[in-house]
Amino acid sequence: MTRFALTLEFDGTPFMGLQRQPHGPSVQEAVERAVHAVTGEEATLHSSGRTDTGVHALAMRSHVDIEKPFEPFRLMEALNALLRPDPIAVIGCEIVPDDWHARFSCIGRAYEYRIVNRRAPLTLDRDRAWKVPQPLDADAMHRAAQALVGRHDFTTFRSAHCQAASPVKTLDRLAVRRAGEEVLIEAEARSFLHHQVRSMVGCLALVGMGRWREEQVAEALAARDRQALGLNAPPSGLYFVRAVYP
Repeated sequence: MTRFALTLEFDGTPFMGLQRQPHGPSVQEAVERAVHAVTGEEATLHSSGRTDTGVHALAMRSHVDIEKPFEPFRLMEALNALLRPDPIAVIGCEIVPDDWHARFSCIGRAYEYRIVNRRAPLTLDRDRAWKVPQPLDADAMHRAAQALVGRHDFTTFRSAHCQAASPVKTLDRLAVRRAGEEVLIEAEARSFLHHQVRSMVGCLALVGMGRWREEQVAEALAARDRQALGLNAPPSGLYFVRAVYP
């Protein structure tokens, strides 16, 4: 049995999320189906993170165990051929030790959220960014975001369906910057709660619009109450960008 680490890029628009779901297509199901077609084996895809319906990935790290001998490059090529026309690509493949685990060996995860700040409709970025027509103050958003950095009880920014044992997480970095008409929010932590990034982005957007004072983000955090959440950003702008390993 050989463990292969895969790096996946995917457009999450047509999927119910990364993990296999009983009520619709998933990235996991598509990759496992391709592995079976290539090897004849029933392999389980394990991944470094989870993504919701409509959330994308630039470099999701995953692994599968396969008995049949393969060169990593040939396995990658075969999987990509069979994943068509699903918007999933294996952009990296390597053999890793048997004790390496895509999820449990991961010590850090990074997401990026894309806002296109303009009045005109999205064409090329449709379903791949959140269009906000009101002018956004990215500097104010960045200042407000710093109240969320560190170890906190993130109950306010946690989905009611979150299955994490505790709402306490350590957010290592939350940065907001403008790049032309885009406002980019970058979040890094060992792990995140369900909807945490989208919930944080939604509240920061309210600050950027001038509908919230900068201090209200800290006040919402301190409330430890989902009712204090101002806005949950849509999934289309969220990207899993990096998994960190020792």
